[in-house]
Amino acid sequence: MTVPTRMRAVVQSAFGGPETLVLAETDVPEPGPGEVLVRVAGAGVNPGDAVLRSGRVPELVTLPWTPGNDVSGTVERLGAGVTRFAPGDAVYGLLALARRGAYAEFTAVPADALAPAPRTLDLVHAGAVPLVAFTAWQALAVLAEVRPGDRVLVHAAAGGVGHVAVQLAKERGAYVIGTARAAHHPYLRDLGADELVDHTVTDFRAAVAPVDTVLDLVGGAYGPRSLDVLRPGGLLVGAAIDPGTDERRAAERGLRYVWVSARPSGAALERITERVDTGRLRVTVQRVHPLAEAPDAHRAIEERRTRGKLVLAPAAD
Repeated sequence: MTVPTRMRAVVQSAFGGPETLVLAETDVPEPGPGEVLVRVAGAGVNPGDAVLRSGRVPELVTLPWTPGNDVSGTVERLGAGVTRFAPGDAVYGLLALARRGAYAEFTAVPADALAPAPRTLDLVHAGAVPLVAFTAWQALAVLAEVRPGDRVLVHAAAGGVGHVAVQLAKERGAYVIGTARAAHHPYLRDLGADELVDHTVTDFRAAVAPVDTVLDLVGGAYGPRSLDVLRPGGLLVGAAIDPGTDERRAAERGLRYVWVSARPSGAALERITERVDTGRLRVTVQRVHPLAEAPDAHRAIEERRTRGKLVLAPAAD
């Protein structure tokens, strides 16, 4: 397909609520050295997108900008020095926070942040995978080094990172406990969760025996409360913008704390691709939205009732 000079993209010109996300016509970016131009098939919507949109961490965003870190699609053009991909290749990957994002028909992505897309997923759904998979892998395999027999508690277990973390922890031989609404419990048991707590009616501290690792995907009050269920020397891994605690507070109680972030890496993403293609990892997409419904997708994310991921698909407009 011929690459046009103009495209549709979600553009934000002021911090605020979901209504600040406006579908506009902009120039198609040119890939710089080491980059490829991707025709976007799917752009994952993540809680961090809503946090950045709100202006809570304005130092990370230069307005106007286009949100979106998860991307999947087809390579259209190559920047100087790119030899790993060719036009027509199906790819997926993760954009750095500060870059112009994936809520668009086209986006320029560093080639080393991309990997060949999973063969067993259509390209739209592949856009749901990178950030949640990177975050869960970094938290459990790299930072926590979860081993067989470990007890792992995952907060917001039915959400994007949470449902992937449940699967990765089980793969590593852990006993997995999740907090989630009761309606999500059958789904999470199907993914391998051993024990579940309905956080809307039960304080998890009263229901969970001591654990080795907590993955906190909620933040705020959940941070200090999670310290209460850790064994001596246990690890709290925070992945929320507002973690509610820090290394000092954990150390005062003989515990450990670390904050996890997903860093773009095509080579690391290939580990995830292999798990997806062999059926060892499932990434649930609750709904695919057209670009024009980006505000609706953000509202759903902020209500914290999403099962798995939401995806924006330019072709759906």
